[in-house]
Amino acid sequence: MCDRAGIDDPRFHDLRHEATSRLFELGIFDSMEVASITGHKILTMLKRYTHLKAEDLARKLG
Repeated sequence: MCDRAGIDDPRFHDLRHEATSRLFELGIFDSMEVASITGHKILTMLKRYTHLKAEDLARKLG
């Protein structure tokens, strides 16, 4: 299955990155909650996984 997805050498970090990004996309967890789920101790490292979309921010601003 990894061959079809174009992933040559999957690692735990790849899965962690994907899961973290998806948790943020759900929009139901804040940064501290995601850090608790993923085990990130330093928020600057967690920040690397945030891929904010302008339209999502605009919607939240109302």
